[in-house]
Amino acid sequence: MDLDVAVNEAMVASTAIERRCAPDTAIPDEDLRLSFGELTDKYYRRIYNLICYQVGDPDEAADLTQEVFVKAFRAFPAFRGEARVSTWLWRIAINLCKSSYQKRARQEHLFPFSLDAEVSTNEGEVSREAPDWSVCPEHIAEVKELRVQVRRAIRSLPDLYRNAIVLCDLEGCSYQEIADITQASVQAVKSRIHRGRQMLRQKLERYVRG
Repeated sequence: MDLDVAVNEAMVASTAIERRCAPDTAIPDEDLRLSFGELTDKYYRRIYNLICYQVGDPDEAADLTQEVFVKAFRAFPAFRGEARVSTWLWRIAINLCKSSYQKRARQEHLFPFSLDAEVSTNEGEVSREAPDWSVCPEHIAEVKELRVQVRRAIRSLPDLYRNAIVLCDLEGCSYQEIADITQASVQAVKSRIHRGRQMLRQKLERYVRG
C-alpha cells in the first residue's frame, strides 16, 4: 500500500483517534488524540533523520521511512497505548533498519558498504550525505565541515551506540524513552550513551583541535 493512500484512508476513517493507556502504565501522551495523518506530519522528518543516520543513503532512508509509516498504519488499529506513540514509531524504524542491513548483507554475501565511502556518479565522487538535516549538535551547527564529520562519525558507530546517541543527543529522548524504544535497561542506555560519546570524541578529536 502506498504511503499517500494509507494516510488518506486513515484521515478519512478518523480525524482523531483516542485511546486509553493501560491503568498500570498510564502515560500522558498527546499523540493519542492525533489522527494517523497528523502523526505522519509530526514524525516523518524525525524518523527519516534517524534512519538516514543508520543507512547513510538518503534514497534508501526515504524508502524505509515510507515503509515505517505503512507498517504503522496497518498496525495502528491494534495499537493499545502500552507505550508512547513516538516510542512505538522509533521501534518500528530501528527494527526496519536492522532488517534492511541483514537483507543487504545476505544479498551481497559480504559486509555492507562503508558508510564513509564515496558514491560514484557521472559527475564524479560524492559523499553519502542526507540533504536538509533538521537537527545536529548545537555547538558545531555553524561549522559546515565539522558537521559533515560529525554525521560520518555517528554513522560509523556500532548500532547500539549510534541508536542511543541519535535518540538522546539529536532527538532529545529521555533515558527511559530510549530504554523503551531499544528494549534495554536505563542503566544500559546510560552506558551506551557515555561510551558512544567517548568514541565520538576520539573520532572527532583531530577536527576539533585542528
